[in-house]
Amino acid sequence: MHPELFHINHLSGFENITIYTYSVCIVLGTWIASLYTKWSAKNELGIIDISNNFFYLVFIAGFIGGKVFFYLERPLFFWNNPNLLLHNFSGGFVFYGSFITIIPFVIWYLKKHKIPILPMLDILAITTTIVHSIGRFGCFFAGCCYGKPTNSIFGLVFPKTNNITVHPSQLYEIIGIGIIMIILFRMKKNKLFHGQIFLSYITLYAIIRGFLELFRGDNRGFVIPDILSHSQFIALLILVASLILYKKIKNKQITLKTINK
Repeated sequence: MHPELFHINHLSGFENITIYTYSVCIVLGTWIASLYTKWSAKNELGIIDISNNFFYLVFIAGFIGGKVFFYLERPLFFWNNPNLLLHNFSGGFVFYGSFITIIPFVIWYLKKHKIPILPMLDILAITTTIVHSIGRFGCFFAGCCYGKPTNSIFGLVFPKTNNITVHPSQLYEIIGIGIIMIILFRMKKNKLFHGQIFLSYITLYAIIRGFLELFRGDNRGFVIPDILSHSQFIALLILVASLILYKKIKNKQITLKTINK
């Protein structure tokens, strides 16, 4: 693993500045995702004025949400070790924490700037798969989010697994996200209603995430000890909500199309 990409020494009075692979992957993923978002918004919705501030604010919201949920997984540990709260920039984020924080902000921003919400969320669904998959490569290189011990040929040893071979669950998730991305691009060609791609994304990811949690072996927070993790619980809630919204929005838009014919 390569958690530290490189070091910068003796630069402008600062010494031993470490550039983490995880952080680089997050920034790279965000940059590529922002380019895709602008391109898609222009070509699909005729929107050419999405400010870079939007992406900066989304990044900040995701950073805060991901960190807060990471701390909430082990609240007593961080309560007793407050010096570690800002000492884990090489990792230490919860995707669902970022997701839950970003979505309300995005909806607020789109409403404020009079940008169609559901069509834009469809674009941002694919955007999320881009930044998420690249971000998981950062997890892999950082050696976090690893899996349970295994004797399979896929097993790898990470710095924090004490020479024990474990499932590379980060790579499993990258594959899962890649499959979701392919499905969404194919769905995009024959979209039935606005919001379909976004709701399909969160539904598919909730299913995959719930399954992948069975392989996770790092220190996780649990709602039901050793049975239901925090991420599985959130995934279950999102799955139920997305299925209800899918049916509701689909029926509403199809009804409106029928009336307007």
